[in-house]
Amino acid sequence: MLHSAEVHEKEDGLVTRVAVDRTGAVSPQSYVDALRPDTAVACLQSANHEVGTEQPVAEVAEACRAAGVPLLVDAAQSLGWGPVAGDWSLLTASAHKWGGPAGVGLLVVRKGVRFSVQGPADERESGRAPGFGNLPAVVAAAASLRAVRAEAEREAVRLRELTERIRARVPELVPDVEVVGDPERRLPGIVTFSCLYVDGETLLHELDREGFSVSSGSSCTSSTLTPSHVLKAMGVLSEGNVRVSLPAGTAEEDVERFLAVLPGAVRGVREKLGAPVPSAVVRDVGGDELVVDALGKRCPVPVIELAKVIGSVPVGGTVRVLSDDEAARLDIPAWCQMREQEYVGEEPAERGTAYLVRRLG
Repeated sequence: MLHSAEVHEKEDGLVTRVAVDRTGAVSPQSYVDALRPDTAVACLQSANHEVGTEQPVAEVAEACRAAGVPLLVDAAQSLGWGPVAGDWSLLTASAHKWGGPAGVGLLVVRKGVRFSVQGPADERESGRAPGFGNLPAVVAAAASLRAVRAEAEREAVRLRELTERIRARVPELVPDVEVVGDPERRLPGIVTFSCLYVDGETLLHELDREGFSVSSGSSCTSSTLTPSHVLKAMGVLSEGNVRVSLPAGTAEEDVERFLAVLPGAVRGVREKLGAPVPSAVVRDVGGDELVVDALGKRCPVPVIELAKVIGSVPVGGTVRVLSDDEAARLDIPAWCQMREQEYVGEEPAERGTAYLVRRLG
């Protein structure tokens, strides 16, 4: 969706982005405020893939219908758990998300919604796609969805209990952790948390050695070294992010073993980050201010160095962190909120950006 929006903007189209709150949820009123007389389509995920937060689809659909704007719902992550409520106009999903064959997509167009194919098509597939569909895969996708949905209600109850256990115990077992996403309105099998002073990809490797395959929306991914746009939009900590997905049939003992392994894995990564990475340069510039020069160092190092020195300035004093890592723009304010310090703001610097933090206690 983001890539489509970028292409539309490059062709001089107008895109309005609707903000989310700290749990990752939109408000229906934000859609009301964003809709314009010339709005062609509104888009919304039924539930977020990264943090599991469910969206108020029915309320947003009502607002869009009142404005005469079709609503496209991305239901890939939620459709296997149940129908999507509301008077939406179009719905998309992908079969591999509910255990069906990869490469089969689902497009639902509600009757009465105008639909125009963008691109070449022919007489087959009602003129909506060229060529022949992969009929065996399509049938398998429908059969697998029917099978998954038959067990979904009972399995959802069980997985919610397991993810709630993870949400509650991870902060007890591991210090400096923030569990993200809505605690109530969320998918049954997803739980996401972020660990301060930890590199997410390194933590994934440690957990993989223990037999756990998890994902990360970390600030430093192996391919792009950019923060997760989901966590960035939420304004939560992006470093050391772990996304745990519990597939249907996950055993309780597996969750317990994960909780037993996690503290040691996080502790080991924190120790590794403290040893090989040289400390940033700290300068006392007078006037109750310290400058932390973390230029050239990737997150979470700027936040680690900030945490080291914040106690060295008096209450009311400030720390100015110099960083050229884009992830610092998200992680330093998130750290301030977690540690109850004041994030003053950012300023351009000769190199990189200066992030100003005031000590409150």
